[in-house]
Amino acid sequence: MSTRTPIRLALVDDHRMLLGALTEWIRNAADDIQLVAAVTTFPELLSHPGFPVDVVLLDLDLKDNTPVSLKLAQLKQTGVSTVLMSTYSEPGIVREALASGALGYLVKSEDPGMIVDAIRSANRGESYISAELDLAINSGDVGGSPKLSAQERRVMALYGGGEPVKTVAYELGISEETAKSYLKRIREKYRVAGFDVGTKVALRKRAIQDGILLQTD
Repeated sequence: MSTRTPIRLALVDDHRMLLGALTEWIRNAADDIQLVAAVTTFPELLSHPGFPVDVVLLDLDLKDNTPVSLKLAQLKQTGVSTVLMSTYSEPGIVREALASGALGYLVKSEDPGMIVDAIRSANRGESYISAELDLAINSGDVGGSPKLSAQERRVMALYGGGEPVKTVAYELGISEETAKSYLKRIREKYRVAGFDVGTKVALRKRAIQDGILLQTD
């Protein structure tokens, strides 16, 4: 894994305690992410010697009177991908942030494993939002199956096809914890859509019904 160039990450959050906890956690969580900067203000980020980085994890609620759309535009200009963190999950705020160019959006109560997923997705240029937010934003599509990301569909197909979590993780090149987080998200999305896929059998049945898994037997 060390042959891969690490993803250069910067954190911006004006809550020093959270910044410290995140710094500590990210340093131990993934060897493909290199924490370059952890700062409390946006100007500090821009003037940091390690800037520009690959991905910025940016607190949406910085008390600095600079509109987030402006920050996102500045970061985009320098080729930086941004994942926003916030305590709010109002669909309107999320939609606006994504429309302004954020590649990811996380609520601070999120499972920490999701943070690493979001950073990796943003580095690949893919958008990433948590299951709950995804549901909030797309709650207009009530009735019918939930929208799953490509990776969620892959996890559901492998797991529903009978593979244990360990094999699913190995096949997709992710950690077992991350695979479990995906399954949790999938089950949560279906639960909100009104389908119980709590057991492996129920999940398999649903995967076949939704065309994610082909019925071979």
